[in-house]
Parts: sequence; structure tokens; C-alpha cells
Amino acid sequence: MDIAVDPLEGTNLCATGVSNSIAVLAASQPGGLLHAPDCYMEKIIAGPACRGALDLDAPVAENLRAISSCLDRDVSSLTICVLERPRHEKLIDEIRKAGARIRLIGDGDLSAGIAAAVRGAGVDAVFGTGGAPEGVITAAALRCLHGEMLGRLIVNSPELEERVSKMGIRGSKRIYTARDLAPGKKIIFAATGVTQGALLSGVRFFGEGFRTHSRVMTRATNKVTFVDTVHMVRPAGPRGVRLS
Repeated sequence: MDIAVDPLEGTNLCATGVSNSIAVLAASQPGGLLHAPDCYMEKIIAGPACRGALDLDAPVAENLRAISSCLDRDVSSLTICVLERPRHEKLIDEIRKAGARIRLIGDGDLSAGIAAAVRGAGVDAVFGTGGAPEGVITAAALRCLHGEMLGRLIVNSPELEERVSKMGIRGSKRIYTARDLAPGKKIIFAATGVTQGALLSGVRFFGEGFRTHSRVMTRATNKVTFVDTVHMVRPAGPRGVRLS
């Protein structure tokens, strides 16, 4: 099997108690997930209605008009999620000039990408650059949700170019779709909330245990399953020592 994991997506979010930190795993048959290098990737992510309408090389305003047309809404009603990074200052300015709303996030573009494909999650699209491995995991989720994604590796040094070539990736300027990043016919995606989020509740502790909330998606069956689990632990003795 091919397996891609992010044991804690949004480490800073978890450390500071901010929402949308998750633990996530994607799996497929051999060759079903791209072995992406640890580098940045340009990304545009949107929901199923926008399939075939996006262009990674087009101006920001043009992509926003395409998304608004697919959703039958005005650009001014769109909410675009962007990682709050210095490298995105120009992108943020262009989105604002086009008239769309912006939701800046400190971390967690994976969970934001998933939210873009879920109606009612409050995110219409994700723009910007983020980790390539996270992009592959996002693509696996989008294949299960029939969402749209375009991505291109940012290979900006001879050392990285050599490493990408050794990994068998040809054409570093190639634009990948979700199907290219996660081509598997059978894909399983699972995520568990760590801190409270728009899609998943975080871990909740109580006196005798804790409660978790997970989402499991399978492409072959087109099913999305939510798992709400209570984990019971054995009660403590009179001095706090667990009873055997």
C-alpha cells in the first residue's frame, strides 16, 4: 500500500489551543499516491462545482470570477482561505482588490483544503503555497469528495532539482490535478480532530476518559463516515494510582 500521514497537522495550532489541528492519514494501492518531495507547492483548491474551471497560471481575479460563476454567486460573497505568510502578501492584496473575502490562517492548509470541498464549511477556495506532502494528502481527500485541486511543485534550487529527479519526478513545472496527485482507484482518507474545528470536534476530556471525533472517507464506495468515540480508562485509586 501507499500511505501518507500527518500525525499532527497544525502543530502550532495544537500548541496554542487554536482550532483546526487534526491527525490525518491517506492510503491507496501501490502507486495510488504521488511520492512528493518535501518542498513547497503552489495550490488552488475548490469544491466539486469548480472542476475544470481553474487555471494555476491565470490571474487571481480571473480564477475568482470562474469560482463565482460555478457557484452562481458574486465574487464579493466568496471566502478564500490563505496561509498568513510574508510570501502571500501580493496574493492577499490581489484577492482583496478583486473583492473577495479572506480568511487568514496561521497553519493547517490541509484542513482548509478539505473544508473547501464541503458545502457549508464557510470556505469557498484555498489559494497560495504550502507543503507538497500535505498537498498529496489533501488531494486524496478531494478525490473522495470529488473536489478540484491544481498544484505545481516549487523547485527553486539545483539541490532540490536533483532530489526531485532522484525521486522519479520528471518535469518540475508540471501542473498536477487531484487525480494526478492521488491517482488510486481505491483511496481511504481518515482524520481525527485534535483541537476544535469547523469539520471535526477536538479531543474532549472528562473524569474517566476522553472523546474523539473522526471522519473516514472512501473513494470506491463514495461514503463519508463520522465516528464519535468515547474512550474509557480505568478509574484511579484513592491516591491517584490506577487500579489493576
